[in-house]
Amino acid sequence: MVSATLRVAKFYQKMKLKLAVFFFVWLAGFSLFAAIPPAENLLPGDTLAMVTVPDWSALRGAASQSPEWLLWSDPAMKPFHDDFMAKFDERFIAPLEQNLGIKVSDYLPLLQGQMTFAITGNGWDGTGKATPAMLFLLDAKDRGGLLATNLAALKQQWASSGRLTKTEILQDIKFSVVALSSNASLPFVPSTPGGSAPNALYIGQYQSLLIVGTSVKAVESVASHLNGGANPALSQNAQFAEDQISQFHGSPLWYGWFNAKAFFAVLSRAPSTQDADSPSALANALPGSGLQGLKSISITFRESREGSQLEFFAAVPESAREGIFKIIAAAPKAAGPPPFVPADAVTFWRWRVDGQQSWAELQKSLVAISPGLLASLNSVLQIANAAAQQQDPNFDITKNLIGNLGDDWMRYQKAPAGNSLQDLNSAPWLFLFAANNPDQAALALKTVSGMMFQGGQPQTRDFLGRKIYSITVPAPPGGSGPVGGPAPAPRTFYCTASGGYVALTTDPSMIEGYLRSDDGKTKPLSQTPGLAQAAQEVGGMDNGLFGYENQRETARSLFGALKGNSGPSPMALNPLAMPLASRGMSIGDMMNFSLLPDYDQVSKYFNFSVFAGSATAQGLDFKIFSPRPPGLN
Repeated sequence: MVSATLRVAKFYQKMKLKLAVFFFVWLAGFSLFAAIPPAENLLPGDTLAMVTVPDWSALRGAASQSPEWLLWSDPAMKPFHDDFMAKFDERFIAPLEQNLGIKVSDYLPLLQGQMTFAITGNGWDGTGKATPAMLFLLDAKDRGGLLATNLAALKQQWASSGRLTKTEILQDIKFSVVALSSNASLPFVPSTPGGSAPNALYIGQYQSLLIVGTSVKAVESVASHLNGGANPALSQNAQFAEDQISQFHGSPLWYGWFNAKAFFAVLSRAPSTQDADSPSALANALPGSGLQGLKSISITFRESREGSQLEFFAAVPESAREGIFKIIAAAPKAAGPPPFVPADAVTFWRWRVDGQQSWAELQKSLVAISPGLLASLNSVLQIANAAAQQQDPNFDITKNLIGNLGDDWMRYQKAPAGNSLQDLNSAPWLFLFAANNPDQAALALKTVSGMMFQGGQPQTRDFLGRKIYSITVPAPPGGSGPVGGPAPAPRTFYCTASGGYVALTTDPSMIEGYLRSDDGKTKPLSQTPGLAQAAQEVGGMDNGLFGYENQRETARSLFGALKGNSGPSPMALNPLAMPLASRGMSIGDMMNFSLLPDYDQVSKYFNFSVFAGSATAQGLDFKIFSPRPPGLN
């Protein structure tokens, strides 16, 4: 009896061990089965551009605590918020739901995992026989059942509306091929291996992943990667792999990538529309522009408790840097605000590029693009010389002005005097550039402007021992002002030389303030609390390019101008208005700015931002950092 009991106990122990092993193996297998690979492991190797959110839940969590979202959700913004959303739903969401027979709210819960949009080569070679394809990937994670339900409802809606559909099995994944038009007479040719159905979308689901594409080649590549296929993926692209290590580390909330080398390689082979055997004008311009030396562009967004950072990186190696990239590449020199830049400046930037080298590179580029361009430029300079030499026989614009350019350029601006749109557009600013002989360069500007503009001869006055030149630029004939503003009037520019710089502005008080800055009584911008710490987040102020914006003050001015504008939304303040205006759907028209709260009610959501750029052996880097407003910590 005891022996039998022992045998049963041993059997039970063995079974428990086997069950435990089976359970853990099953759990591991389930985890592997459920995990959707990252975008770079799914997208085809010929991807031209992509933007991906690796984890939508993480993005949603970070966004919910961002200053922008907290501002949008603030009770003080509710009248403006509710009015805008009501108009947005009426003009955009309602027609979309009606056309597709869906409820957008049914699809929002699907935003859980990665969301990726990409453009793939798809055999595009510039000849017009093939075009790039688009891909959209969405991982619903644990909402895979809801995704399947919604797709089934869509198919039913398509069938009811008479939209042409068919089903294809690609790499063991079922895809619905849907005609993009409900017009029954539209030709709908079934896809062939390696081809596509014209005017159609391929829509499929793999576990929790939604796959949508405009090409069978593109979606089949994704399907193959999901099933362990060996066809090339984006992650195997050498340039992407290099950028992934240097740019996409640290779990960014979203990032994007552009395969510039492949894109411009195709454009360089594009034939002319007049002659299929000759290259296009764009193809001829590429070598001189420097774009052919650009390998890729990366963009990355990160959020932390300290603030948010947006970074752009152009992979254009120094050894291949020509044209535009050589012109704009800053030297690693001090670019912080000099002592004369006052603390009440609301914007500032400083850029350390050598004017002489940039001018030489510009001429070289123009010759490479088209010798006629340089000839035209030289002709303009000769005309300017001939006119100026009537007053000064020794004048030479190349020597007196261009040959004087230094390696320091900067601009700063103060808050506008009032809250009208006109005040906002005429905020006082000062632009400066270093010159080897500033007095000669300023005089050259005066001489050239007197020849170019027929607004009267430039005037000269003395101030604190320096000469200030007044240059009047007449208003363009028949010109009209911006929306809600008067027609433009003649403008007067003021120019002077001091401290190794030539200074230019439209506000005489800015010139005078600059000339007075040597008295040491002006509090400098460089002493702004938190500025030095924020600068470290973008690499410091000594890499050749640095900028600053006091968003607390620029937002104050913007709020005042918008609230006081009773007319249509000004295009200049609504960048989304222009693209949609022709369709009668201007987003600006949906914004009733009179409903905005007083700025002081929401000022806590604004702080300041800094940006910096640098040129390294690998490429050009540009970063923007916005420290979290102190009132939100």
